[in-house]
Amino acid sequence: MANNELRIPLQTPTTGSSSFLKACFNGTNAFLGIGLLTVPYALSSGGWLSLILFFLIAIMTFYTGILLKRCMEADPSIRSYLDIAERAFGMKGRIIVMIIMNSELYLVAIGLLILEGDNLHKLFPKFMIKLGELTADGRQSFVLITALVIFPSMLLTDLSILSYVSATGVFSCLIILVSIFCVGLFNGVGFHEKGTLLNVKSLPTGVSLYIVCFAGHPVIPSIYTSMRNTYQFSKVLLFSFVLTTFTYLAMAMVGYLMYGDSVESQITLSLPTSKVCAEVAIYTTLLIPITRYALMVTPVATAIEGGLSENYKNQRTVRLLIRVGLLISTVIVAYVFPYYESLMAIVGSIFVVSASFLLPCLCYLRINSDLRWGWNCEQMGIVGILVFGTLAGVLGTYSSVYDLVT
Repeated sequence: MANNELRIPLQTPTTGSSSFLKACFNGTNAFLGIGLLTVPYALSSGGWLSLILFFLIAIMTFYTGILLKRCMEADPSIRSYLDIAERAFGMKGRIIVMIIMNSELYLVAIGLLILEGDNLHKLFPKFMIKLGELTADGRQSFVLITALVIFPSMLLTDLSILSYVSATGVFSCLIILVSIFCVGLFNGVGFHEKGTLLNVKSLPTGVSLYIVCFAGHPVIPSIYTSMRNTYQFSKVLLFSFVLTTFTYLAMAMVGYLMYGDSVESQITLSLPTSKVCAEVAIYTTLLIPITRYALMVTPVATAIEGGLSENYKNQRTVRLLIRVGLLISTVIVAYVFPYYESLMAIVGSIFVVSASFLLPCLCYLRINSDLRWGWNCEQMGIVGILVFGTLAGVLGTYSSVYDLVT
């Protein structure tokens, strides 16, 4: 696409209505998610010194969020992450970013099914389904049951109700954190584990899981455009990152001090189910897949519908078949690939690295191509983020795949 074509506004700019506090809530909700359950395992994978990399990742992803804001300030017609990619690299860039974002959503949806199956199996370890000679063990049985529970939500075309329920994610995460802390404080578990100072062998996996914690960048442009006063966005992003970072840090340290290197890939799987505080944490965790699955899969279904001919695009039957097909396919993958930590590590090392590290830097450099290169701090920082993201992606992917096949 020629430069003059890229100057055509993608959409007519509109003024948002969100206040500062609402934008802070939306930003925190975007970043504070299921990474909370895996961050103690990430710390056990890397050891205490890996927290240095955790803070480094938080700082770098905060800065790439600022770069996305600058991309939007360069052209007020930009309204979404896809618009930024199109402005930087044309329609091919938009398509590539759309594939990356939808692939991430699809894999996260699979992870939600695995998460539900694992935690239900924790509560009911003897449950299984037998149909003649066919037997599904506990985890696999609960994946199938979860799919049946989720199925009605896949038939909805208006997901506004689920959007409001899913917006309680911040409070759910805080409830889980407080409940797990109470398990350690009041239920005889304690905080006595010393852990490992540094675990080099599994450090790439730990870093990939840390990266998953900061996977909200595709939402940043929407939060920016929704604000009544966009000049406050940097403060909103800073507030969201500080709250998110220290919530993740608290969970990582509490979980690791409670269970040390024996902590499970999901902290809830390490909890004693006989305790009330543990049950609160587990049952709160069980709500996350139910309320978020349809919201994760709907953008993927919409993207598939967009590639259909006009004869099929708006047919309700076709839309339902696409959604049911996505549900069935995610169930099949979750059924045969029940490795939550490996799946999340792959999501972090490939898709989150792309969306939260590499693409914001590349788009910023392309949109601001008139910048003069020199050895100033900002440009060195951008190069550093690109190098770190590339190394983290390559090593994290290799480590995750290696752990699966060995």
